[in-house]
Amino acid sequence: MSFLSATLDRVKPSPTIAVSTLAAELKAAGRDVIGLGAGEPDFDTPENIKAAAKAAIDAGKTKYTAPDGMPELKQAICDKFKRENGLDYAPNQISVGTGGKQILYNALMATLNPGDEVIIPAPYWVSYPDMVLLAGGEPVVIECPIETGFRMTPEQLEAAITPKTKWLIFNSPSNPTGAGYTRDQLKALTDVLMRHPQVWVMTDDMYEHLAYDGFEFCTPAEVEPGLYNRTLTCNGVSKAYAMTGWRIGYAGGPVDLISAMRKIQSQSTSNPCSISQWAAVEALNGPQDFIAENNTAFVRRRNLVVDMLNAAEGLECPVPDGAFYVYPSIKGCIGKTTPAGVEITDDEVFAKALLEETGVAVVFGAAFGLSPNFRVSYATSDEALKEACARIQSFCEGLR
Repeated sequence: MSFLSATLDRVKPSPTIAVSTLAAELKAAGRDVIGLGAGEPDFDTPENIKAAAKAAIDAGKTKYTAPDGMPELKQAICDKFKRENGLDYAPNQISVGTGGKQILYNALMATLNPGDEVIIPAPYWVSYPDMVLLAGGEPVVIECPIETGFRMTPEQLEAAITPKTKWLIFNSPSNPTGAGYTRDQLKALTDVLMRHPQVWVMTDDMYEHLAYDGFEFCTPAEVEPGLYNRTLTCNGVSKAYAMTGWRIGYAGGPVDLISAMRKIQSQSTSNPCSISQWAAVEALNGPQDFIAENNTAFVRRRNLVVDMLNAAEGLECPVPDGAFYVYPSIKGCIGKTTPAGVEITDDEVFAKALLEETGVAVVFGAAFGLSPNFRVSYATSDEALKEACARIQSFCEGLR
């Protein structure tokens, strides 16, 4: 009889973390490695946010807070939802966790029973299906190919809903594709959900502010107020505010759900770091002008990467609406062989050979539920991106 829980057999380690770890190990061993796997901005946390954290330390604000967030941060989140999304939440409708991942996980743990189904459009963030499995539910994956712009159609959503469906997890702009849904596209999906009152919506709006070329972000409960009482609107400060290591995520939702999530958090991690919470208050309430400045750099990097990857033989790279990822197809490389004699049978083999032969680390598409693709994070310097993309071009040209 195994000492470990059988639940662990249902999940796998995070592939994105595995790629970043391997790249770091190779670099430490002396290899010339360019890591394009990590999903975090290379920008530093803004000075006013760091100053707020230092001030909190100096003021002795280093004690426990309420398990799911202190009142000052909950109010700042309520103000943010009203100001930016037109959503009215009271502080008792807000949950603050140790990163966005904990918020999603708490909600799934609080609601899923064995056999409950959760619809997840693919490509998806790698953790969605495994969190569902850990919570005892069953992921129902909808493949959204490059031909549909990596977007789920209303017909696909309708066909996937069953009497066992409890949640739809919705992410726009998307990790890993950067694809976003316009208001009309989202309204078509919410119209389907309005016909199925048993289905709740869990939004992952982490890339809300990383939107380009006039793309206007919107969130489901904003587009369809009729979904307000069965939507958990999730967000965080990690990406737009360059605060990945501070570990603050949050959500607004119905009181009963938030209370259930609080119960889980009170018996697991309890409160997020008090200093990080004070930093997040400043992030949400303070100046926002740096976001546009950072986005200018992201657009430049996106265009550089898209142009160079589309110039690589066998690759097709759509232009994303937001986030800081591209998700090129390697369909034109399948069946070819590297100079080292490795046949490219799928995207995992492609990514492994690319790392071994060129030192460029990317995440293979199967990890995100849709092949044959790979994900590139362009949240790094222009120089590193140019060199990495040049190596990818050379690698593709060398396939025979």
